[in-house]
Amino acid sequence: MITTRRRRGGAALTTAIAGIALVLSGCGSDQPAAGSGATTTPAATTAASSSAGTSSDSPATSGTTSAATSDATSTSESAGSATRTVQAGNGSIEIPADPQRVVTIGNTTLPFIDMGGEPVGVTEESASDIGLIPEAQQAAYAAATNLGTSGDQVDMEQLAGLEPDLILVQLPDSEFEQIEKQLTSIAPTVFWGLDVEWKELADGLAEAGDVTDGLDEQKDAFATKLASIEETYPEIIADTSFVNVDRWSNSDPGTFAVSDIGCVEIAQGDIGMNFPQAAEGADPLAWASLSFEQIAELADYDVITYPVDAEGKPKEAFQAVVDSNTWKALPAVASGRALGLFCPGNNSYGPVLQYLDSLDAALASLPAQG
Repeated sequence: MITTRRRRGGAALTTAIAGIALVLSGCGSDQPAAGSGATTTPAATTAASSSAGTSSDSPATSGTTSAATSDATSTSESAGSATRTVQAGNGSIEIPADPQRVVTIGNTTLPFIDMGGEPVGVTEESASDIGLIPEAQQAAYAAATNLGTSGDQVDMEQLAGLEPDLILVQLPDSEFEQIEKQLTSIAPTVFWGLDVEWKELADGLAEAGDVTDGLDEQKDAFATKLASIEETYPEIIADTSFVNVDRWSNSDPGTFAVSDIGCVEIAQGDIGMNFPQAAEGADPLAWASLSFEQIAELADYDVITYPVDAEGKPKEAFQAVVDSNTWKALPAVASGRALGLFCPGNNSYGPVLQYLDSLDAALASLPAQG
């Protein structure tokens, strides 16, 4: 999930726009330039076209001879480069058939890398998040140019200098609207809003970024793991009442939450485990802070799940809950039915598979119901 950071003031935004205009007008023929079709980069003609007359509900390019489907390819008449069209939150976008210089902005970075992508530019991820991914993925992230701390603070001059042929973005709609014209003047830009479910985002990223082989392998592993858990623990899944609790670094002192967001959505939605969840249309339960005195109410559930790190230790922010006498007195805790689960993330298949491995091991450790 993305954390919206404070935006820079209007003067800074004006400076950024002026800077990108200077870069684009001063670059040679190998740089994409708004309104110009002369370039040696495969997607630059598409980028120039998409910067003119683009809207959120209309094709991002002009001059195409037919309405292309997501798997169709065509030949750009002006540059002779193969392209294809994908559907995204900002409409029908013509992109390179085989993108070579991909930039990821916002929530697209880690999922793209997770599927085997190697972006040339990224927006910054937290050190804690990077520490949770495999070393090869950490290397791919480190090799990319850091373009800014968040999507609304991308260094446009630096981005243009990378000469990307594709930009992948997931941000709040309001942030994307601020930078859309600048991005599309540099390269074809494919956007997803925050309301897009993680599996849909993975499908879209894989298709646009041409990393479908990696996604297919992950989907197979995901389906296999789900089936294994369902076949191994059918009675537990059907007959057990679970509750997932959490606490975050920004939680008020002396509070925790019954959480229905994050990895628990996989256990609940994909496996069918019985966890509390908010009514349709209501705010997530996780948004409501509960006092430590309310920990005692967790006694109503058969099994409690709570967050741990990769070593199985309670997450730092949650340690205060574990240390409380009220927690220690819970029947589930005393009987070994409080399960620590590792959730490195739930925005792509790689971290979700790690969560499922943790869940599998935790369910296997449950003592028989007395």
